Amino acid sequence: MRWNAKRIALSVLVVLVAGIGIFTAVKWQEIERARFVASMFSGADEVENFRNMDAIFPSRKIARAGAVYDIPQGAPLDLPATYSYEGKTLDTAKFLAATDTTGLLIVKDGKIVHEQYWRGNDKDTRWISWSVGKSFISALVGIAVGEGKIASVDDPLTKYAPELIGTGYEGVSIKNALQMSSGVSWNEDYSDKNSDIARFGRTLAFGGSMVEFAKSLKRAHAPGTVNHYNSMDAQVLGLVLLHATGKTPSDYLSEKIWSKIGAARDGYWVLDDTGTELAAGGVNVTLRDYAKFGLLYLHEGNWMGEQLVPRDWVKASHTPDAPQLVPGKRDNADDIMGYGYLWWLPETADGPFSAIGIYNQFVYVDPAHDLVIAKTSANHTYGADTTDASYREHETFALFRAIADKASRP
Repeated sequence: MRWNAKRIALSVLVVLVAGIGIFTAVKWQEIERARFVASMFSGADEVENFRNMDAIFPSRKIARAGAVYDIPQGAPLDLPATYSYEGKTLDTAKFLAATDTTGLLIVKDGKIVHEQYWRGNDKDTRWISWSVGKSFISALVGIAVGEGKIASVDDPLTKYAPELIGTGYEGVSIKNALQMSSGVSWNEDYSDKNSDIARFGRTLAFGGSMVEFAKSLKRAHAPGTVNHYNSMDAQVLGLVLLHATGKTPSDYLSEKIWSKIGAARDGYWVLDDTGTELAAGGVNVTLRDYAKFGLLYLHEGNWMGEQLVPRDWVKASHTPDAPQLVPGKRDNADDIMGYGYLWWLPETADGPFSAIGIYNQFVYVDPAHDLVIAKTSANHTYGADTTDASYREHETFALFRAIADKASRP
């Protein structure tokens, strides 16, 4: 009896220790998430976080398949030593350092002409896309339309996501959301701790549901009339994809694109605690694989003879078709850049187009120069205020134009 009592006591102790260990691990993750979200836009160094997002949040694999496509090497291109911006001549190396650049890859005429890494990153580092991931969502919606799983971009979101009935998103079309013209009230000021995007981050950090957050939003404008950047517009499109295809965005991306473009590594997609993808910006892949996504769009959705994304969808993705979407200063938009289907138009309606993520992530596509530039960064000044001196996106495009000019010289 005494021996059995000892065994029982030991078993109870083991269970208690295991329980304490599990509780501690769960609380540690919550603490890490809270610490990470609190550090964003504070000037903190985020490099280590941005290359290890799967250690902070749950994630789902984006599986690759087949042979890796090694983008051919071309004649090396030295970066322009300087570039012009707002009437000033600026130093390229200083800019790359100041924006905490971790990777820069330039593909000209289908060949890598420049590839450089900093801060411990290399060709195998998977890095958070932030809002570059919205352009991945756009591609998936286009594929679903092409396959007939989504009948039309003019369909209301609620046809596929009935959870949104009775919310600010009722009456909003898929196209409205693709064009950041939902009319749903939203504040994306990263310097405002009480903004909607700040609440979005806290919801993710503390285990809340992105779907429930979306349902809480109200209407500010008539849909299709104002181009107002709203990360939740992309988030609800992830919900549409889930219902329309019967597959998670991660699995759909894997099946339709990632297993076909010779991706170098499996990617992963950050999730909320309900298992829903952070459709607004949770893709994590390597720099070379970001460049391959850019090449897919440079080639109008065609990869080695196979049309992965419908050609007309790619064209529509960077063609503004409403007054609020045309590049330039306008009263019905909150940025001078133009907009397509979750792709930015930095200069003109028929010029280069780009996926852009916070902290200076870019996949820049310039068809006129047969050029793709992928840049990953952790710009510690990003979001300190709402000026370009903090964001430095327009300045980045000035550098990209200088690179395109130099790369195209005989």
